[in-house]
Amino acid sequence: MNMMLRRLKNIISENAITIILNTHRTLPENQKDPLLLKNLIKEAETRLLADMDKREAESLIQRLRDLEETIDHRQNLESLILFVNENTAEYVRLPIAVEDRVIIDKTFATRDLIRAMHMEASYLVLVLSQQKARLIKASNDKVIQEFQDPFPIENTSFLTNNRAELSNASRQRNLISEFYNQIDKEVNHLRKENKLPVLISSETSQYHEYLKVADEKHSIYDQCLSGNHENAKAHHIVTEAWEIVKKYVIEKNNARKAELQKAISSGKFLSDTNEIWLGIQQGSVQTIFIEEGNFQPAKWIDGHITYVSPEMRNGKSVVDDIYDELIEANLRQGGDTVFLPKGELTDFNGFGAVTRY
Repeated sequence: MNMMLRRLKNIISENAITIILNTHRTLPENQKDPLLLKNLIKEAETRLLADMDKREAESLIQRLRDLEETIDHRQNLESLILFVNENTAEYVRLPIAVEDRVIIDKTFATRDLIRAMHMEASYLVLVLSQQKARLIKASNDKVIQEFQDPFPIENTSFLTNNRAELSNASRQRNLISEFYNQIDKEVNHLRKENKLPVLISSETSQYHEYLKVADEKHSIYDQCLSGNHENAKAHHIVTEAWEIVKKYVIEKNNARKAELQKAISSGKFLSDTNEIWLGIQQGSVQTIFIEEGNFQPAKWIDGHITYVSPEMRNGKSVVDDIYDELIEANLRQGGDTVFLPKGELTDFNGFGAVTRY
């Protein structure tokens, strides 16, 4: 997802279409998902035909329909986002709820990608024993996938039946360490592009043995899910794992909220949208704070942001969501974004920024 975000946020085109919709993981609910997508594509079609040359519009509409045909709704998660322009046609499934909408702008709407990365707790669970290792990707209390290649990894090379070696405790530890070292290298290879943290599920003694050989100890939770889960169902493992990870998420969110309160009291907080835009251009904005579900259409008038009503969102010169534009611009400047529950920024209309100085 990191790679997709880096690629999409830098694409600028005359008609960048983003279609965002809630979906379902299971039957019979996910049988309704194709119809919702079809209706949203129809909405995009209507807007494109109204705003641009018919031949160009029909080319983009066909790209949307071709992409639609490639989507297997049996694999859906909580939401689905399509990104289409004259050169791009791809989609991503996300494990978060979204607001169904169509955005046609000069850039793709990547806000929900950012929210999925920062708001939800994505992590890996390494199910570890001296005989076998499994690797599961999770988001909050849900299984995203259990890796099938090269996992599960069986310990076929580092076990011994040699009686002398069996009686040699030091040799036994060395063999297990070699096995764990092999596993660690495979885990780090899989997380090379997306440095998700790792929760180890194992006997406590084996957790500490693994830490001795781990190359990236900082990425491993300092608490393990203790016990033998070698043959447990993935969703049972993740349900237990989430109880541990959730504590870290709460601590992290509380730290970001404390950062916000400190900025407000020290005068390093901006709530005016035009001041925030100027700060982003100057590179002085560090973090944008926004309430979930907060969207605002706007127009650029003489270089200034002017809000318009939601009813005007589909107007030709209207930016569907100015907050998404500012989030992306700040990301390009090295800033970040924190999504807060509704009501956390009531005094600031649900949107504000912390400055670096």
